[in-house]
Formats: sequence, C-alpha cells, structure tokens
Amino acid sequence: MVKLKEILKDTSLFRKSYILTMLGCRIIFVLFPAYVVTVLMFVWGLGLVFYNSRRYKTFYKMRFGLWVAAFLGVMLVSMLICFSITLPVSFMYFLHALICFFIFYGVHTEPDFNFMEELGFIAKAIVYIVTIGNLAGLVCLLFGIRHIFDINLFGLLQAELPFTVFENRFTGFFINPNQLGFLSATALFCLHMLSKQRLRDVCGKIHNAWVVLCVITNLFAILLSDSNATFVLVLAYLIVYLTYNFFSEEKRRLTALGALLRAGSVIVISVVLVFSSLMFRTIFNTGFAAVTAQTSSMVDLIFQDGNIIDEFGEVPPEEEEELITFEHENKNLDSGRIKLWTEGIEVFKLSPVTGVGYGNIVYYSQIYLNGAFKYDLHHNDAHNGLLTILISTGALGFLLFCVFGFRFTKHCAQHLFLKGKEYKEDLFPCMFSFLTAYIVYSFFEITILYTVSYTGMFFWLIMGYASTYIVQKEQMLGERVLFRTKTLKRTLL
Repeated sequence: MVKLKEILKDTSLFRKSYILTMLGCRIIFVLFPAYVVTVLMFVWGLGLVFYNSRRYKTFYKMRFGLWVAAFLGVMLVSMLICFSITLPVSFMYFLHALICFFIFYGVHTEPDFNFMEELGFIAKAIVYIVTIGNLAGLVCLLFGIRHIFDINLFGLLQAELPFTVFENRFTGFFINPNQLGFLSATALFCLHMLSKQRLRDVCGKIHNAWVVLCVITNLFAILLSDSNATFVLVLAYLIVYLTYNFFSEEKRRLTALGALLRAGSVIVISVVLVFSSLMFRTIFNTGFAAVTAQTSSMVDLIFQDGNIIDEFGEVPPEEEEELITFEHENKNLDSGRIKLWTEGIEVFKLSPVTGVGYGNIVYYSQIYLNGAFKYDLHHNDAHNGLLTILISTGALGFLLFCVFGFRFTKHCAQHLFLKGKEYKEDLFPCMFSFLTAYIVYSFFEITILYTVSYTGMFFWLIMGYASTYIVQKEQMLGERVLFRTKTLKRTLL
C-alpha cells in the first residue's frame, strides 16, 4: 500500500503514462482498452492537481499564473451563466484544463525536477511506436490489405474503424489520416530533439538505422495521409526554425540592412519550400498510387484462391478494385471547415462576453441555429482551437488566454534570441518552433484546450518543458515580488 501511494504521488510517471495512453487511443487495435485506462488516469491526474497544489504551491510558483486563474474563472462563469443539460460536459473540460495547466504546463513548479529524463523517455517511446506502426501500415498497404472494422459494443458504442485506408487516404494502424499525420509529425519532431547533444547525453543515442527508418516511414505517412493541417504544421515548424537560425548567428546588434537581407532570405526560402513541397506531395502520391496498384495486383495474382495461378489457366474475371490516389475525396480545400467557422461565429454571438461553455456549442447550434454542429465524430467542435476557446469563454476568456499566450511567447522569444549561438545545438529552439507552428496548426484542427487527446496534451507537454527550461535559466526572476509583499511573485504576471 505504501508503494502504491508513492507511485500515485509520482507526477512524472503520470505524465509519461497519460501521454502514451493518449497515443494508444489513436491506435485502432488498442483503442478501447486505452480509453478505459484514460478514464482511470483522468481521476489520477485530478488527484495530483490538488495534491501538488499543497505540496509544491503550484499556483504561487506558476509563470503567468494570475492570467491562468482569471481564465479558469471565466470558464466557470460561462458554465453557470449558460446553464443547461450539457453542464457535465463543460465541467469535465474544466477539470481537463486543470490537468493541462497545473500538471503539464506547471511542470516548472516542481522543485529540483530533471525534465530531460522524462522528455527523453517520452520522445523515444513516440519515435519507436509511431515508426513501427507506420512501417507495418505501409507494408499492409503495399500488399493490398484493407478493411473496415464495424464495432458494436452491446449497442452502446458503434463505430467504423478503417485499417490502412480511409476515404482514399492512408491511415495505417491509426484511427484516421489527420491523426496519423499529426502523430508522424510529432515523431519527426521528437527525433529532431533527440538529435541534440544535450538530450543525447541524458537518454542516449538512437541507432542510425532507426533514424533513417523513422524519417522515411513518417515522411511517407505524412504525404500519403494528405493531411493539409499536418502539412501546415511541418512547414511552419521548418520556417520558424529556419528563422531562428538566420537571426541567432551572432550576439552583436544587427544593422537595419542586415536584418532586412536576412528577413528577405527567409521569405524567399519559405516560399520556395512551400511550393516545392506541395508539388512534391502531388508527384509522390501519384507515383505511390501506381506502385500500390501494381503490388496489390501481383499479390492478388499470386494468392488468388490460395494457390499460385497456372500460367496456362484462365483467370476468371473479377470486379476491379477502386484505385487509391491518396487524395481527399472532398475536393473543397477547407473540407467543410468554413461552414463550421461561420456557424461558430453565430454561436459566439449568443453570448459574446463570457461565452456559451464548451458543452453548449453543439447544443445551442441545434436549438438556436441550423445545426451545422452535429452529434457525430466529425462535427463536435469548430475544428479551430482558438475559435473554440472564443465560443466557449467569450471575448473575455479569449482575451485572458491570449494575454497568457502572448506573455509566454514573448518571454520564450526574448530568452531564445538574446542568447545567440548558445542554443544552437540545444533543444529549446526545437520546442519554441513546435509551439509556434502548433498555433498555426490549431486554426485547422481540434486542438489546444478543449480536447482530451494526444493532439492537445502533447502541446501542453512541450509547453511545460519549455517553461521549465526558462525557469532553470532565470531563477532570479522568481525571487521578485509584487507590491513589496511576499504573497504574489512577479512571475505570476
């Protein structure tokens, strides 16, 4: 019993277990048991929120904690003002926000915590799991193995789980192409961090064969998933990291002409990168579609009726399978998002100051509007993380969240660019680039706060590590206080 209590008090173990359980919820063959474990871990996380608040004084040590507290207050107010039958849903996401802010982002409040070991463990696990899943998925795809699993658990849960292909796009062993794309992108991001010397010194080096395998399989997966949002995430990451490298070459002050030339170079390279990547994706998908068609045909010929076909026999005519092109079946570039965003603004107008509460978005859409937000797996959110926060907490909550985000981003950027070459071979630029790219990505997917998923929790995990990085470098700032008291520290603002 004593050992169990010590395990339950281990916040680092919770973060590692929770993020990997979230990943498991995206793998079709472990999806349902992972969801069951998630419920238990959610309760564990809530216990740690309150336990750590007493043990570490989490709120008082948290960077920009006053803005966090004010935002959480608006979340509660929006639930009470727009009281409805969906209150339990809104309250659940309020509790989820506590875990995001106090356990993941608040990792920097834990004293003497070496986050590098935790980061190394999680990064390696993601690289191995996602790479193996994508490799197995690609092999099955080349052998023409495709199936739709119809799930019906006693009539309580019904779903269709695609295996390798979903709506003409590669999905492999994961639940849909967009999730596959994000998982593959984070695997490459983790690999990039693991290539940095400081992290290698802590958790060891990944074998070169795994590096090559990870790069190839995950790039293939991103291209074949045809996930535009993931493509935006990857390109934004490369552009931000490129910008850092251009402007951190030297510590001395840049001249106006030098800054202009570097900015122009970044813009030109970024434009070339975007257009060349789009062209390459089209060419690659077309070529891979032809390869897949050929390999599937060969497998069908070899294993037809369980026997090798006699070269002198006649092959009975069969219905030709539909060719997979790895392109969206929905030819609209926005994939229906503009309709959701438009109605999202209409829902926002119902309570523009404090919002309607997350649980009421679909409910109010059905009652007061034409119901673009439907009760299904594809339309339960605005597919825009920032817009969802605006609708849920209104202009007041959105402003407070933006102030928190701006203060954090400004602090990270100052800390990063003022150090010049100091971080050149470190992983802080990687984390800053990912967080910046993620904000761009959040305009197109269910992200940031109102999602109990790997997509959302990975963001808060990296944000917590970035804040810990800064705190370890700037301990003096945490000793200053507001109003000449010992109650509130300057870091809260």
